[in-house]
Amino acid sequence: MKIAFVGKGGSGKTTLSSLFIRHLAALGAPVIAVDADINQHLGPALGLDETAAAGLPAMGEHLPLIKDYLRGSNPRITSAEMMIKTTPPGAGSRLLRVREDNPVYGACARPVELDGGAVRLMITGPFTDADLGVACYHSKTGAVELCLNHLVDGRDEYVVVDMTAGSDSFASGMFTRFDITFLVAEPTRKGVSVYRQYKEYARDFGVELKVVGNKVQERDDVDFLRAEVGDDLLVTVGHSDWVRAMEKGRPLRFDLLEDAARDALSLLRTAVDATYERRDWERYTRQMVHFHLKNAQSWGNERTGADLTAQVDPHFVLGEGVAATV
Repeated sequence: MKIAFVGKGGSGKTTLSSLFIRHLAALGAPVIAVDADINQHLGPALGLDETAAAGLPAMGEHLPLIKDYLRGSNPRITSAEMMIKTTPPGAGSRLLRVREDNPVYGACARPVELDGGAVRLMITGPFTDADLGVACYHSKTGAVELCLNHLVDGRDEYVVVDMTAGSDSFASGMFTRFDITFLVAEPTRKGVSVYRQYKEYARDFGVELKVVGNKVQERDDVDFLRAEVGDDLLVTVGHSDWVRAMEKGRPLRFDLLEDAARDALSLLRTAVDATYERRDWERYTRQMVHFHLKNAQSWGNERTGADLTAQVDPHFVLGEGVAATV
């Protein structure tokens, strides 16, 4: 299952995504954690020290390898250089599976031990001066989108993505790549502003959106969020001594997390698992193609000097039953 955590900067989305990752790992579930935010905080939130976090390989720096591997023998993609962030898979493409080893994971993923369980952590790479102007930072998050386009995940397999803050993910179709999106919102007007943006964009694409109220202190905070987001409010989270210790770099054993926070994480997992039966791989593939055609026509064809719309395989539908390509 593919899960996104979004929200405005400072909302606590990285903290909550890291707690959810720890929760899944403690249950023994296979997890790929992806930090798609240009402010790279997920590694430290999972307990890595500054040196270890700084040494993580950036997906953006391995984009040629990612493209070359995923292209496989797909005859519609003439070279890795012709792939853009929205290029969809087709017959002959190599797909990524959660429980496998492959060159992409070998280059970009690193194991992180969490209270006896381990997850694979991948990061886009930090924002640098070289990303200004033409080579904007979306080129880094494009590596994540390309991998999500080629990822086949099944029941009880989890890919948790800590997304860019605000509404930046709408610069491409990446916001449609998830089974469910958790929007972390504080009980303030600014806190729910990103929710309104997401709700508007997501409405036409069937994106499943649930709000997690964070930094909730009293009943009035809950009432405010309920009035602003209605039934999209799934659960609220208040103060946590465990989280405060983690933020100080002194994480306690995860089994010492407060019951209220643990119950909230269980509700998140229940909401995630419930989406499995509603999966529609044909719609997922159709949306992938929609955004690729849009990007090809708006900038991709001009950038590459080729007709990238020809990369679409009209007979291909991504899904768990698609045979792997060696």
